[in-house]
Amino acid sequence: MRVIDQAEVRRRLTFEMCVPLVRQAMIALSRGETRQLLRTIIPLGEGRAFGVMPGALGERAVFGAKLVSVYPENFAQGRQSHQGLVVLFDGEAGRPVCVAHAGEITAIRTAAASAVATDALARPEASRLALLGYGEQAYTHACALSKVRRLEALSVWGRSSERAQAFARRITEDLGLPCEARPTAQAAVAQADMVCTVTNAAEPILKGAWLAPGTHVNLVGSSYAGPSEADVDLVAAARFIADSREGVLAQGAEFLNAKAAGLVDDGHVVGEIGQVLAGDLPGRQSPDQITVYKSLGHVVQDLAAAEALYRSQGA
Repeated sequence: MRVIDQAEVRRRLTFEMCVPLVRQAMIALSRGETRQLLRTIIPLGEGRAFGVMPGALGERAVFGAKLVSVYPENFAQGRQSHQGLVVLFDGEAGRPVCVAHAGEITAIRTAAASAVATDALARPEASRLALLGYGEQAYTHACALSKVRRLEALSVWGRSSERAQAFARRITEDLGLPCEARPTAQAAVAQADMVCTVTNAAEPILKGAWLAPGTHVNLVGSSYAGPSEADVDLVAAARFIADSREGVLAQGAEFLNAKAAGLVDDGHVVGEIGQVLAGDLPGRQSPDQITVYKSLGHVVQDLAAAEALYRSQGA
């Protein structure tokens, strides 16, 4: 059995490699070519959780599962908040053939998925990105979105102004892009035409009233029912696209809150990003429309990334 550790994932799973993989995986998901169950989440208290995400890329394709813990406090201690394994099985003989570092795959494939969605849903001329959150996902999102849009300015907000300022300096140094820390979330999104929420917030930190017409939003931080990063007004006002419609209807916190408030019904989740990518569903319908991509994260993204790493080594 091949073991692919964190360092190897980070070195080899580039965005140039991962973005096309995720794009094809999401199309296959929406076409019904993959097999998967809804993730199982075991709450562990204090915002911690353990999740199991099983799936298969096809009837005779690779299959497996991601086993992952989420410990939000790890970031402050210099550790990844997501820890775990992606276990890959061969589709022909059913053998376990590979174990890969789930934390690093998650960090990269999640940002790659947002880049795919942004490329499909944001206005072509969009160039100003706001990041709500300054952790690992904020950094990978800045890197990934720079591959699909010509970024001219970035803004960042987080609860610690010192960490937000340090993050802004890192972005400028690493990516060569101007990045400014803002004192409030509202100030961070004020001039943005793309927004990524990548926090562990339990309550909304983004309001729809703050957004300019035509903004595209990637809601990323909450991956199960409960924690919510955006208010119900944003959900109700937006063209709302899911990574997995089944998943969002069951576990998409922002959508479920808006539904409970009586502002939307299940039909408000108009479809999946894979349908948009395949040309089966319109994405953005006008320059002034606010679009939302709700990212829960999906096991087909993990399996596609792990398989590519495994096969490209000829193991």
